[in-house]
Amino acid sequence: MKLIGVTQLQQRTHRLHRAWVVAAVAFVTLIGAAGFRSVPSVLIDPLHAEFGWARGTIGAAVSINLVLFGLISPFAAALMDRLGMRRVVAWALTLVALGSGLTVFMTASWQLQLLWGVLVGVGTGSMSMAFVATVTGRWFVHRRGLVSGILTAAGATGQLIFLPLVAALATEYGWRTASIVVALAALAVVPLVVLFLHDHPTDVGTTAYGGEPEVSAAPVTGSSAARALRTLRDAARTRTFWLLAGGFAICGASTNGLVGTHFVTAAHDHGMPHTTAASLLALVGIFDVAGTILSGWLTDRVNPRILLGAYYTLRGLSLMILPSLFAPGVEPSMWVFIIFYGLDWIATVPPTVALCREKFGDAAPIAFGWVFASHQVGAALAAFGAGLTRDLQGSYDLAWLVAGGLCVLAAVMSIAVPRLRVP
Repeated sequence: MKLIGVTQLQQRTHRLHRAWVVAAVAFVTLIGAAGFRSVPSVLIDPLHAEFGWARGTIGAAVSINLVLFGLISPFAAALMDRLGMRRVVAWALTLVALGSGLTVFMTASWQLQLLWGVLVGVGTGSMSMAFVATVTGRWFVHRRGLVSGILTAAGATGQLIFLPLVAALATEYGWRTASIVVALAALAVVPLVVLFLHDHPTDVGTTAYGGEPEVSAAPVTGSSAARALRTLRDAARTRTFWLLAGGFAICGASTNGLVGTHFVTAAHDHGMPHTTAASLLALVGIFDVAGTILSGWLTDRVNPRILLGAYYTLRGLSLMILPSLFAPGVEPSMWVFIIFYGLDWIATVPPTVALCREKFGDAAPIAFGWVFASHQVGAALAAFGAGLTRDLQGSYDLAWLVAGGLCVLAAVMSIAVPRLRVP
């Protein structure tokens, strides 16, 4: 009986496909990347108070971070094809640690833009949504949509973990302590990546989850940057690319650029404490985990165009009513917004990845990297524009209304994505 029990335990152990281990490590990595990237949103007021820098100046550093977070993505995807996910992600985490840790010594605004903007932007951009497309494309055939949703939800989980912690640390011990904690957290993930983030199923003698046995992939040669640019050239000749990129630019403007960067400050303008506002933004992350995983599940079953149209429409309506919900305390109407908006926060990623895979095939991770770059360009414009609006008008009201209208436009663009003609 004892021998039978041991045999059954071994069989159950072997049922855990190696793809799930890789996905788990990718999830932890993406948690960190999202958390590290979102930190500046709760440091705007502390940096303004200590150095006297205008919020627009600080917002410019956030904009650089957001742009690089997107623009590096396709090049990182191409580099992963050549050097492997393990090397690229390990070096990216090291860059984040340097960028965050060195901020404790800065004395001028250009240093903020170099460290939080450039170094952290390049580091987190190498672990962005194109990384999700690479992991799911290599390691999963079955459950791709679901796993895309789970990994995308890691962004919300990172925000959930880091935002309240960073806000509390910055309030109690100063923003420098918060920056050091981020640097140490980035370094702590490196050993997991080195040990468990395998590049291909054939590297460990297995197949993709739900896939057939395959021969080892031929090594990719040539310039990774050139390959990324060639993919952009080819994708840019299609209507699908421009519709997805335009919709995703609005997605970035209405999430990371506007809400992710300015919600805490906007709520504080109406008398709400920073820690309370940061906790509300973290709650968006809680509901986004559920919403994005559900979106991944739906992407395996429903036309992604319809999903995107619904997501953008509902998001636009919620943003239009947000200015009337701010108050010194958390009213029931604000709870409704947090739940509703949270479910829709980045639910757009799984259907967008699916449409890129449908149109661009093996080049989908790099093509999606360029689509995601447009997401971050939109986010950067919104981060800077909303900060400038606040400086000039004294409130964010106009920014919320413009973002809501753009989301309705994104819904129309998503529904218009052409269907593939299957011979």
